[in-house]
Amino acid sequence: MMKKRKLKKPGLDELKREVLTFAQDRDWLQFHSPKNLSMAIASESAELMELFLWCESHDSRALPEDAESKTRIEEELADIIIFALQMANVAEIDLDEAIRAKLRTNSEKYPVEKCRGRSVKFSEL
Repeated sequence: MMKKRKLKKPGLDELKREVLTFAQDRDWLQFHSPKNLSMAIASESAELMELFLWCESHDSRALPEDAESKTRIEEELADIIIFALQMANVAEIDLDEAIRAKLRTNSEKYPVEKCRGRSVKFSEL
């Protein structure tokens, strides 16, 4: 008897290709300059923030528990990530390496023993 295999979810590179193909199929690359993509990321981020506007911090934790709110959060977050992936395409950035490099940098700036449970900037540690 053969075991069922779980399908692997796409990684960052595959998602980047899908986003690129989506834009190419619609002839949208002409509009996807780094300037426009950075502004799109900021605009979508503002739409995500708007969902939490006027919520107290503790109330914002409950918002994703509501199905309708969660769907709206998912949609805005997906928009942000799609534009970020397209920015990586346009700027020819290896996101896997960029993310790992940033995590290494942040690990040095925010050592566990100095920052655990604290929400201060690295210069204040």
